[in-house]
Amino acid sequence: DTGVIEVATPIVELERGCCYRATRLLWEQIRYLRAELDHWSKLHGRECRLQGFSTHYNFSFPDARKSQSRNATKLAFLLAHILPIPVVLLAANRQSSAVGVRPRKTRLEVTVDFTPDPALMLATCAFVAGAVETVLRWEDFSLRQLTRNGIPCITPFGLQKHSSRHGWRVTGDSLGQNPFVADINAPVWKLRDGRVLSLRAIGAESLTPFRRQIQRISDLTTLRHIAAVFDGGARSLLDFSKRPEAYDDVGRVIDWGRRRMRRWSRSRYEKVIHRVIAREPMRIGQKRYRVERMNGWYQVDFREVGTRRHRTFNLDELVRLSGSKDLRSAAARKRRPAKQKKRV
Repeated sequence: DTGVIEVATPIVELERGCCYRATRLLWEQIRYLRAELDHWSKLHGRECRLQGFSTHYNFSFPDARKSQSRNATKLAFLLAHILPIPVVLLAANRQSSAVGVRPRKTRLEVTVDFTPDPALMLATCAFVAGAVETVLRWEDFSLRQLTRNGIPCITPFGLQKHSSRHGWRVTGDSLGQNPFVADINAPVWKLRDGRVLSLRAIGAESLTPFRRQIQRISDLTTLRHIAAVFDGGARSLLDFSKRPEAYDDVGRVIDWGRRRMRRWSRSRYEKVIHRVIAREPMRIGQKRYRVERMNGWYQVDFREVGTRRHRTFNLDELVRLSGSKDLRSAAARKRRPAKQKKRV
């Protein structure tokens, strides 16, 4: 995308384990890309490094919850007041420059610097997902919800327009001083209620309203890791004076830490997409189809075996059919041996 390699995960269902799955998917693709680049480098006698750029966390906005006071734009504006400090602590480094939130047509996007640590990326994903799921349950998306739900608010606080498309972002110039270069343990940040707290203390208070949803879609271990980063019991990348070296050579070494990325089974979307990528013949209803290609991010073009007729299914349809007997792998569908009649 615009001259850089964009690594995108497939759709991941918002359910328990989804943050693990999304993080695992991204790092599996980074590992694959790194292996391919290593092969190319060996063939051509060149050195090739992957440098981090940004990470975008996307969440669909449910149509059923839309109203004049509850839409993607209002949600993004409210989250732009909630997410920056926690996300800075979990995902950013000393050379980061912004945390952004932007509404899209059918989804919401949170943008931040690339995090070269899988465990911290998992923590970031879990916090953002838990916050989004919590705020979606609030009565409305007005800024009054900040006070009602005990969200600490720094003053001054000036949102800036997002650098691309619609949306807002917090930069080094938004808060009176630059949070990306400040001492995250120093109580120098004035709040609207008159208190003066450190960035870590602000992160810890911001966590309280979202604990339940974070644990629901991740687990207690991830929630405890987030809390530990906020209270100083675990490292933030801002604890270091420089950006991690892994940022400039991504994928060379992937440290999963103590996080058990592999314990979660593949989601239904993952299983369907793997079959699409492998071009497995599929039996849908009474007909057999072969995959032609992906059509954008969401649709898959098929050809019916025999008639060669073209048909397009979206991923939601394929996932729904995968839960029934209507979608089966043609290769796995074997004829049952005929029962032998017993002679008397």
